[in-house]
Amino acid sequence: MLDTFAAHLPLSPEEIQSLLELRLDDLLVHPTLKAELGQLNVPLLQETLPTAGAILATQLPPFYVWLKQELGLRRVPDGPDHTTTWVVRFLQNEESLTRLVELHRPVPLPALERSVPRLVSLFDGVEEATVREAWQRAIALLCLVLVTAAREDARSSVV
Repeated sequence: MLDTFAAHLPLSPEEIQSLLELRLDDLLVHPTLKAELGQLNVPLLQETLPTAGAILATQLPPFYVWLKQELGLRRVPDGPDHTTTWVVRFLQNEESLTRLVELHRPVPLPALERSVPRLVSLFDGVEEATVREAWQRAIALLCLVLVTAAREDARSSVV
């Protein structure tokens, strides 16, 4: 997972690790996260939503099967529509990172961490490098938020 973040985010492994150790509230206001969100190529992501939608429509169902069979998750979506809708709404500033975290709270930390590389790799087949890299960066950044929140939850449940 850390290798995936390092490969798709312009951050050092040390920076990534320090972000993952933050509380969610601290991460959401952290200058590094704000800078990374600000550097996402939102116009390109919006322009290529049909490409992303097609990828999600074909790649998420097998990903969901993997989550059920390999990771033993019970609450897995029936189809990719909710994910595609959330991404569109996020790019239109109609969804929040807090809502993303709420939607994924039931996912156990180990399953979430194991799923990051596979989720980011859904876009490996995009031929145009700038589009592929923009989507992988965006997905990796969203996953960084999810893992940080899950780690915080795991720490608070131990205490």
